[in-house]
Amino acid sequence: MKKVLAVVIVAISIFACGTGSDGYILSGEITGELADSTKVYLKTTDSTNRLIDIDTTIAIGGQFEFTGTQDSPTLHYMVIEGIRGNWPVILENGTIQFKGQKDSLMFANAKGTTQNELFSEFLSEQRRMQDMAQSMQGDMRIANQSKDTATMNSLREEFFELQEKSKEFNKEFIKNNPNALVSAFILENLFRTKAATSKEVKELFNAFTEEIKASKPGKRLTKELERTANTEIGVTAPAFSGPTPDGKTLALSDVKGKLTLVDFWAAWCRPCRAENPNIVSIYNKYKDKGFNVLGVSLDKKSEDWLKAIEVDGLEWNHISNLQYFNDPIAKLYNINAIPAAFLLDENGVIIAKNLRGPALEEKVAEVLLN
Repeated sequence: MKKVLAVVIVAISIFACGTGSDGYILSGEITGELADSTKVYLKTTDSTNRLIDIDTTIAIGGQFEFTGTQDSPTLHYMVIEGIRGNWPVILENGTIQFKGQKDSLMFANAKGTTQNELFSEFLSEQRRMQDMAQSMQGDMRIANQSKDTATMNSLREEFFELQEKSKEFNKEFIKNNPNALVSAFILENLFRTKAATSKEVKELFNAFTEEIKASKPGKRLTKELERTANTEIGVTAPAFSGPTPDGKTLALSDVKGKLTLVDFWAAWCRPCRAENPNIVSIYNKYKDKGFNVLGVSLDKKSEDWLKAIEVDGLEWNHISNLQYFNDPIAKLYNINAIPAAFLLDENGVIIAKNLRGPALEEKVAEVLLN
């Protein structure tokens, strides 16, 4: 929960701006004895996601100002000389009033526009839930140290409930605010972390205003949705081939059976290794009925890959380019987290995704025994 909340807040910690037709004025005030002539930088990101300077000014008496024009609301970053970190800012035409304390800028306040008010509403609730999560984690540490199992189990359940509430709040916020740039950032994070299904993401994205769809996160979502459309349930799985452990080339078409599991995994992936015994059991039980498995490893080192195959007893076909998440097959299938798996019918059509444990065997049995 803490990780999810932290990622969301970092990704969209945006202090928004005002509206107007003559450009923007970003007025900042930092309390806490900020030295005169301290430089303040306004930055954006280039095509490689590196920060690049857009403008520079100096603070006098803790106050500074940027002016300019903006075609549409866009994410920028402020960097203050001598203070670690950066503070995202959505620039749009109008007056932006940024206020913060030198030693606690993460709680800085910005006022000015609808975008800012929407962001503040979202961030306020997320901070509240993050505080609750941190409190629970502190209580769990104490319970763990005192070996209080009952309290640990109770707190763990509360923790998971809070995690679900956070996800649902995010989705509801996006649904209720399709005109907010912050909604695009939230949805992008939900999509990346698989906290929302592709169907949910599509529905929420389609409701966005044209301005939000045309924003940078909106364009990224458009591209990702187009990519994932190739691996949706009901479509034919993209063809691929790759190197086998003995250096030969094996294609998906070479190993398709009546039912085929394309399993993306790696020796370093603990959840993958934990799931392997389940796949082994299902494979041994149904291989004579037409169930095949093709392992696609995202390992970096051949020795790690081969050892894991041997130790886990993975007797099916394997391929790997040993390129981690840069593997072309992983990119083709839009894989950004593992384990990930696609179940294909005899025609190569995807009939299920990411089934694990009993759910995988139930689906295999449903197809092969009926």
